[in-house]
Amino acid sequence: MSVLKKLAGQTAIYGSSSIIGRFLNFLLTPLYAVQFSNMQYGIITEMYAYVAFLVIFLTYGMETSYFRFSSEGKFNKNTVYANTLYSLITTSTFFIIVISVFSQPIAEWLKYPNHSEYIIWFAIIVGLDAISSIPLAKLRSEYRAKKFALVNFANVGVNIGLNLFFLLYCKENYDAGNSNWIIEHLYNDNIGVGYVFISNLISSIIKFLLLVPEMNFNGRFQWSLLKEMLSYSYPMLFVGLAYVVNETLDRAMLKSILYEQHIANGLSEELAVSKAQIQNGIYGANYKITMIVSMFIQAFRYASEPFFFNNESQKNSKEIIAKIMNYFVIILVFIFLVITLYLHIFKYFIPDPQYWTGLQVVPILLCANIFLGIYTTLSMWYKLTKQTKYGAYISGMGAIITFSINLTFIPTYGYIASAYATLFCYASMMIISYLLGQKFYPVPYDLKKLFFYFGLGALIYFISSYFIPFNPLKNFGIFEYVCNSLLILVFIIIVYFLEIKGKKIIPS
Repeated sequence: MSVLKKLAGQTAIYGSSSIIGRFLNFLLTPLYAVQFSNMQYGIITEMYAYVAFLVIFLTYGMETSYFRFSSEGKFNKNTVYANTLYSLITTSTFFIIVISVFSQPIAEWLKYPNHSEYIIWFAIIVGLDAISSIPLAKLRSEYRAKKFALVNFANVGVNIGLNLFFLLYCKENYDAGNSNWIIEHLYNDNIGVGYVFISNLISSIIKFLLLVPEMNFNGRFQWSLLKEMLSYSYPMLFVGLAYVVNETLDRAMLKSILYEQHIANGLSEELAVSKAQIQNGIYGANYKITMIVSMFIQAFRYASEPFFFNNESQKNSKEIIAKIMNYFVIILVFIFLVITLYLHIFKYFIPDPQYWTGLQVVPILLCANIFLGIYTTLSMWYKLTKQTKYGAYISGMGAIITFSINLTFIPTYGYIASAYATLFCYASMMIISYLLGQKFYPVPYDLKKLFFYFGLGALIYFISSYFIPFNPLKNFGIFEYVCNSLLILVFIIIVYFLEIKGKKIIPS
């Protein structure tokens, strides 16, 4: 149990800064929804979908490779770290230069011909973030929580502060006709959503500068080591790319397919882009609500990845993994119930009612993220056994499912198809990973308990939905809140007696 407490403590310390940081960034969603139209918010949604893809591409699995090789003892830790930095700095610098040179053709391809500066800004953002990921990984592996938290909070604080400055202070005063020296020299209304990207660019630069002292090159460059690390990490590149495809391809395809559909129906190009972006904006805004689950998963991953590598040699390491999975599922199901049963509250994170038509996708995407969280924990088997190629196969299969369902059903069902594509994708990946994991690295998961918690969560959700049908335009009364609170209390009580008191509600 002391080991579990250790992991819980690490999740709280190393993950809290990421959870709080992402949550604060999540709170920018209401600001964007108020300040920008659906079409403009669609631009933000699309551009950040590309960022997620490019950061994975530019780190090409070297973060996990660094954990693997620095924990083995076969190579000097400083040498492993230095070689990882050499590799990422070289590739990221090359990427920034190439994208900047071809920024205009790329902007035209994305249908933003008048904003090639977006492309340059994002090239710098993803390049710096890719390089920064390795010093951050070093801080995690050395359990330097204070520095890790400082860097994350500084990054988020600068980003949020600049968003508030440009979009609240400058924009609202400008729109009201109130001008001063600051607004005249630092604000240009024509930039519009570009200020969201400028804020991110400056915050990424600040994060990079704070990490510069950690970028030491005490270890010598060793080509043989780098080749071995790349051999381990290159399948992780495909894992990461497939993950981002599964996470973001729906938004890119949603815009593209709906645009082509509107053009075929005789709409003008401008109107077709506008209507497609509106649907993309609605879907993207509601997707943000489900990011609460993603924040917890990321926090757990930050703590668990170095934890699992460092504790691999313990005799009961597999039993520890099984126990961790049990508690992990409990927390995920609890988060699902809190959000879905109190969706009338969470909807106000998107204050504009025009977005609420998309709230129907929230339970679907929450369930999908639960499957993703379980898959993330299950995936440790191929990292620990150096069978990373299987991670690429599983993720590739998920990407095919995502692409196929979106391509087939978006023309008929719009963003509802995208939500179900995400659900089926992660459910398939979870099942396949479990089956392969039991073959190569068998872990004694308590499946009866896991299925029980899943079933209990689903039962509570359907009871609530049946007796209190969700209507996004109607608010709950006291009766509805009391009923849903009692249902969540039932879940907590059952978990308490099953886990804490040890009463055998179901056979072990």
